[in-house]
Amino acid sequence: MARLSTHVLDTSQGRPAAGVAVSLYCIAGALREHCASAVTNRDGRTDVPLLSGDRIPAGIYELVFAAGAYLRQQGVTLPDPAFLDEVVIRFGVAEETGNYHVPLLLSPYGYTTYRGS
Repeated sequence: MARLSTHVLDTSQGRPAAGVAVSLYCIAGALREHCASAVTNRDGRTDVPLLSGDRIPAGIYELVFAAGAYLRQQGVTLPDPAFLDEVVIRFGVAEETGNYHVPLLLSPYGYTTYRGS
């Protein structure tokens, strides 16, 4: 079974980031279509994969994380405008039957990501 999943770790606090809104978009040329939304749970993960099935269509996708809203909710004082507000990760799916796990390691002034397993 193919799937696309994510999780968010708050590296400034050393714990999973609960309550982060995540939106998934499918990109086709100039079109950007909303495909799924979720909010991270207490483990920093979504309760179900954002996409799953026998296949995930090959193509370009974007994950948009509401980082600024999460950080404010945690009591972090951010400048106006915040250095990071929405974190957008654009990535490609080439293996339609593959598992794609795209984590976000987040702090108020930086983030990193990678293709996990």
